[in-house]
Amino acid sequence: MELSTKYGAVCSKVAKNILNNSHDAEECVNDAYLGAWNTIPPQNPNPLLTYICRIVRNLAIMKYHANTAIKRNSFYDVALDELEDCLASSETVEDKLTAKELSATLDQFLDTLDQENRVIFVRRYWYSDSISEIAERLHMSKNNVSVRLSRTRERLKNYLKKEGYIL
Repeated sequence: MELSTKYGAVCSKVAKNILNNSHDAEECVNDAYLGAWNTIPPQNPNPLLTYICRIVRNLAIMKYHANTAIKRNSFYDVALDELEDCLASSETVEDKLTAKELSATLDQFLDTLDQENRVIFVRRYWYSDSISEIAERLHMSKNNVSVRLSRTRERLKNYLKKEGYIL
């Protein structure tokens, strides 16, 4: 399958970073291919990589929640815990209805970042890359990546407050 050849490595990495389990990650990637097959003709996604990674990520998060109802997967939880102070919990129906608005606000915030800080932020919180992986990818020290993430989270927190979000 062309999709697997072209995007399989990226999709597997996204799923493995969230699930920390190769078997579950492979299952999510295969389910994502089926999901893409069933939705692509009417959807016509562009770019395709973003579309398929989103499917993989959503499936992996659902699988992660199912797997961790009792136990913690510290690898993914660490990344989520880092953002906890910036984002309010979405427990009520009203909060869930504003998720689209929050998503648009996050996109606007990402547009305020320079390319390198945006890449660091997205690699950490979208692709769930470890700080070590980001540092290696961008030829930086782990400390530099950690400091940049900390500063970016603080900027995000201030940006969201300015936009009227209660944290």
